[in-house]
This record gives sequence, structure tokens and C-alpha cells, in this order.
Amino acid sequence: MIKQLVERYKSLSADGAVGVWLAVWWVANLLTAGCSELANDEAYYHIFAQDLAWGYYDHPPMTALLVWLGELFFGGELGVRFFFVLLQPLYLYVFWRVIRPKDAKRGDAELYVMICSAMLVLQLYGLIAVPDGPLLFFTAMFLLTFKHFTECRRWAWLTMGLSLGLLALSKYHGALVLLFALAANVGWFVRNPRKIGELMLSGVVALAVIVPHLWWQYQHDWVSFMYHLSGRNGYFEISNITDFLVNMLVVFSPFYLPLWVQAYRKQAATTPVERAVKLYPPAFIIFFTISSFRGYVQPQWAIVAVFGLVWILFMYARQHNRTRRYVMRAGWWTMGLIVITRLVLIFNPVGINFEVFKNKEAYQQMADIAAGRPVIFDSQYAIASKYAFYTGEEAFSQPNVSHRTSQWQYRSDDMGFVGRDVIIDVDPARYSEQEARQRVKRVELANGRYVNYVELSDFHPTRLVEIESDLVLPEEVKRGERLDFELTIKNPYQYDVEVDGEQYLLQMAWGWRKQQYRFYDIGHNVTIPAGGEAKVKCSFIVPEELPSQPYKVGFVLHHRDMYTWFNSESQQTEIK
Repeated sequence: MIKQLVERYKSLSADGAVGVWLAVWWVANLLTAGCSELANDEAYYHIFAQDLAWGYYDHPPMTALLVWLGELFFGGELGVRFFFVLLQPLYLYVFWRVIRPKDAKRGDAELYVMICSAMLVLQLYGLIAVPDGPLLFFTAMFLLTFKHFTECRRWAWLTMGLSLGLLALSKYHGALVLLFALAANVGWFVRNPRKIGELMLSGVVALAVIVPHLWWQYQHDWVSFMYHLSGRNGYFEISNITDFLVNMLVVFSPFYLPLWVQAYRKQAATTPVERAVKLYPPAFIIFFTISSFRGYVQPQWAIVAVFGLVWILFMYARQHNRTRRYVMRAGWWTMGLIVITRLVLIFNPVGINFEVFKNKEAYQQMADIAAGRPVIFDSQYAIASKYAFYTGEEAFSQPNVSHRTSQWQYRSDDMGFVGRDVIIDVDPARYSEQEARQRVKRVELANGRYVNYVELSDFHPTRLVEIESDLVLPEEVKRGERLDFELTIKNPYQYDVEVDGEQYLLQMAWGWRKQQYRFYDIGHNVTIPAGGEAKVKCSFIVPEELPSQPYKVGFVLHHRDMYTWFNSESQQTEIK
């Protein structure tokens, strides 16, 4: 039997051998995906899939659609991940067809699959349900259709436009895939001006595909674009740059680093698609290195570079036997480490406390404490998602001005909690020492996470209350300066909101970047009627305690136990 299988394998073409090894890889991914727990972001995307739309706060809709489709067929972790696992062998086979030499042999197929397998970033992002899976799939489809386009095949502009549109619906980084491909081929388009018209037709097709998403963005004040262009900006830290560059060495297999340098120098790109994939590694890495000057950059943002790295090493190694031998040996060593890692993911034999371990036990502990009451988490959008996924109980992620907001702001789960008893995740530092001892309870979960919480009766949210102000802050304010202004507070709820200065607070928030905001009471004894509004005249003395620095300033109205997002537009000013 084994002998027959070996003989059958030896008779395969290069394409057949690639298909066989990718199928083996796919089965291994299925087993791991179905037997390991969700990462934080995966649970968050599961929440997306519960309410299909043409857009989401921080991502286009493709990820939500794939999770939704998987959960039609399977339950649990496999349902969330199934179509992402399926995409990997497909896009690796498509890319093989893009770069496949005309004289490819079975040994070339083995070399190609080994190089791909040794890429740690492909091992991870072939398992989990994140936008990088469809990003890679539709990038591969774009490269294939771009190849056909530059070979002047009929209707290639149409298929290229479709792939570009679907790429845009997968992840916004897809725009760089096109831009860098065009940048690498400016000369080719100059020599072939007629193709510019077809390129524009492709753009029209792509635009038609993404129009529903753009309409969603328009209806939601372009929230995703604002978030990615400015909302996630941090500040300069040298560690952001060094961390990103070190991550680049790790996720793209450090064993191959010297070979990439040599191969990049020696391997010439002779076709438009080869010029595109050769540009991807330096272009993506340089682009996101520059981005790291303004905040932390996640290593997978440069994941498209993997196509260029695979191409240059594959083409170079197949022509140099010594390099090929090293690539295969280093690949087998890497595969050994990967097998061990996968076993740890499934069985966790040493009891590691990390986001993919002990979720079921940990969140069931919290559910037992809640005893059927909803749990409101402090801005922890992924933790709220995990709690809901692993327990099936009600949860909500309350926005917090000190952290980024999320897709939860477009959900109305908290409206189902009105008038009920709830559990609220809190920070004990917000309470006096005596009050914290009396009201705040603390539990250590099975995953090592500590949760501090209070129990609240008769919950009434206020996050949708809108506050308009006639205050226009100057570029600079001084400590001790008096600010006089009027607030118009609009209450969309079907119950009165009474600001009493004890349970419900009307405050002015001052903070900047990662620091905790400081909240100052600006009025009380105000009732905002259900479905109505109230006007409040306020005076505020800029506190002497505020240090000299820039500030983001806004107004909040919230229950004393609740964190809050701005109920007003925020403004920027500076104290010098």
C-alpha cells in the first residue's frame, strides 16, 4: 500500500505535488483550528458575524461574512475559523500558478511548499480567523489577474477589477497591494499606454464592488477611515520601531534571513508581476517602519511581503543546489518546532496563561458569579466578545475615553439590560479606599486574569445621551482661567436621566493619549426628560493641578460606576 502511494506520488506533476502537500497542510490546520481556543480578535469578529453589514467600526465586511458562513456549517472554534483555513491552500496554489516556472518539476513543488511552510506568519494566519486570510487570498487573485492583464488576455481587466474590489472589502491595506504594484511598473505602462485605459476600467469595476461599503462609511461618518488614519495614532517611542523590525525577522523565518539578502540582490524580475512581488517586501516593511514612528505597528500588517520573499527565495534556491539543501534542512527544523507549537496550542501541557488557553473555564467562572445577570466590561471589546462566545450569556463592552472604542458602540445590547441587575467590570482606583473595600469585589479567573467588579441594581445606560456645547476652546488655555459655556443635553431614552451629582454625574474630561483622563463635575440637579433635552449653564476653572501638555477635552454623563465614552464632540487645547 505504502509502496503504491510512493509510486503514485512520484508520477505526479509539479502542480499535483503542490496540491498534495497543500492538502496535507490544510488537514493539519483543520485539526489545530478545531481543537484550540479562540484568540481575542477572533471572538471579536464572531460578534461582527452576528449582525452582517457592509462595514464595521475597524474593518470592512469580508471577515464577518466568512465567520458567518463557517458558523452555518460548524459550531465552536472550527465554525469561526473554517473558511479562513480553507483560503490558505487556495491562495498558496494560486500564487504557485503565478510564479510557476515553465519547466517546473516535482522537486520545485516540494521546495515551494517548504519555503511557504517555514514562514511562521503563514503558519499562524492559516489557522486563525482574522482579515489577513482574505487579504492574502485576494492579493494572490490580484497577482494572477494582473499577470493575465499584462499578458493582454481578453477580459483580464474585468477579473482584475473584481479581485481588487474584493481585496478592498477584506482589509484596507489592500490599497497598498495595488499602489506598490503600479509603482513597480510605471515604465511598463509608459511603454503600453493603451493598457492605462483598461486599468481605469478595472478601477471602475472595483469601485462598483465597494460602493455598498462606501455608502455604509458615509452613513457612519467615515468612522473606519478616521480610525485608521488618525484614531489609532500613538506617539513616538523607539521601542515601537525596534519591536516592529525584530518582529519582521521572526515572523518571516529568521533561518532564511541571509538567503533573502543574497537572493534579492541576485534574482532579477523580468515580468510586470515579478517586479510587483519583488517590490512588496521592501515597500511594505519600509512603509510600516515609518508608520511605527507614530505608534505601535502589528507585524502582520506587512504580511503581503511574504509573497515577494517566497518568490525570490524559491527562484534563487531552485538554481543553486547548495542553497536549496540549506532551505530544505532549515525548513524541516522549522517544521519540527511548528509541530511542537501546535501540540501546545491544543493540549497546553505546561499550563500557560495566554489568550488562547483556559477561556472556557475562566469565563464560566465569571458566568457563575453573574448568575444570569448581564456583565458589562470596561472597554474590553475582545474580552466581552469572548465571554459571550464561551458562555452564551449576555455581555457588553462599555466605551471608555481612555481606550479606543470598537464595533460594540453600534450594538444595542445594553438596551436589553434596562431596569435589570448587572455586573460591572471596574477599576478599584476610581473609588475611595473605604468604598472600594465595601463595594468592589475581586476574582482571579482560571486564565490568571483578575476581574474587579461591582453589582448594580436597576441599570439605566446613558451612553447615547448627546451633549452639545457652545464652548470653543482656544489653542492654549491657562491654569485658573474661567470658561463659561452652555450645554444642551439631549436624552434619546424612554426614561428620565437625573443628574444628581451622586449616582449620575455630568463631568468635563481632560486627558491625552494613553494617560488616564481626569474628570471634573460641572453641574447637578438636572433632569433630562425622556426623549427631550435640557440646557445647563456652566462655569469651569481650569485646574491648577493639570500639567503643561496638550489635552483632549469633552463632556460625559454617566453613572458613577460606569466608564464612559465622550457624550459630546471632543476638542483639543494645550496648557503651557
